[in-house]
Amino acid sequence: MRSDPSPMASSKYLFGDWGGERTRLEDKGISFDFGYGFEAAHNYSGGDRNITRYTDQWKFGSAFDLQKLWGWTGATFKIVVTDRNGRNIGADANIGNNQLIQEVYGRGQTWHLTVFSLEQKFFNDRLTWKLGRLPVGEDINQFSCDFQNLTFCGAQPGNIVGDYWVNWPTSQWATVLKLDTTKDTFVQIAAYQVNPKYVDDSYARHNGLKPNFPSGTTGALIPLEFGWKPMVNGLPGSYRAGVWYNTSKGDDLYLNEDRQPLAVAGGDPLQHDSRKGAWITFQQQVTGEAGGKGATVFLNIASADHATSATNNQIALGVEYKGIFDRPNDFVGAALGGSHANGYAAKNQRLFNATHPGQEGIINDGYEKVAEVFYSWSPIPSIAIRPNLQYIKDPGGSKQNDDAFVLGLKTSVAF
Repeated sequence: MRSDPSPMASSKYLFGDWGGERTRLEDKGISFDFGYGFEAAHNYSGGDRNITRYTDQWKFGSAFDLQKLWGWTGATFKIVVTDRNGRNIGADANIGNNQLIQEVYGRGQTWHLTVFSLEQKFFNDRLTWKLGRLPVGEDINQFSCDFQNLTFCGAQPGNIVGDYWVNWPTSQWATVLKLDTTKDTFVQIAAYQVNPKYVDDSYARHNGLKPNFPSGTTGALIPLEFGWKPMVNGLPGSYRAGVWYNTSKGDDLYLNEDRQPLAVAGGDPLQHDSRKGAWITFQQQVTGEAGGKGATVFLNIASADHATSATNNQIALGVEYKGIFDRPNDFVGAALGGSHANGYAAKNQRLFNATHPGQEGIINDGYEKVAEVFYSWSPIPSIAIRPNLQYIKDPGGSKQNDDAFVLGLKTSVAF
């Protein structure tokens, strides 16, 4: 007679159910989300150094069902703290890439108060209101992060206008309203504080854990999103489209305040009253069993305004296949993407190079093109070990930079 599998071999958590205590606490309204992620990369070509670098992230999260705890109907309080460490291979090897080769790197490599929010549901859970400290991609333009290259990870607008669309692990004060218009459709609108301090690495190293209100707020990021989650031939899909509007002013990439070329006339950049953009995100399972074994395809496109965004659009498409070799937790992925270096900014750099001999800089004008493939192996449900290969053509969108070939390893552990 076969014995029951060990908790480690069957549980989605490495330490199991803590002798039943985890379930008992969840029944009372307290749940936990602890995890660790590690990303290593070795540069075989491109840049000026063949080196290996790692970066990692710890996550400590908890949610409190205030209805179970205090009788506060429809309310949940959530807190997530993260800690990042390690080095950026793109910078250390001088590859010149735009999108991070290790997506988990960045935002100060320090502790962050990533989520600190109160959620309230109304009208039989059809309307949800959130208030607190939130990353934009926590709710708006949600997308998975299975790949290691940032081109294919998370809420895409943050990849091209990350100076004000701030994704995980950095949060800002925000409010989000989501209305389920039908059982398959929703609309949501939000407002996020825009403050340059939130994207200042030095500020983060000293204040990342503080739920404070820093001075220097310049405006608000206001995204509006429409979503549809249909079943197509019995298989789940997720289709999102949205626009955003940043009330903060933005610097022109080419003209000064007198509408003369910055590269020649100098001075301060021409100020635009706002910044804006739009996105679509499509995911659809196309084969197999709903939510289980089978293939899922995706397409992400984001575009930002031409005058103020040095990277003004990004496109990514790919496929994942879950349950390969009849292993329910293993899956493979392949994706292609491009991030476009704005030709308007390149125009400024060309003029600068022509008028400043000896000070010439690299001209980024075109797409940084990325391909990635991976195999995700889970020896037990709580651990994923994901070797990957990345090829980066024209890093930064410049043919002046050598193409890069990178071997990566992304791992995750759920405690």
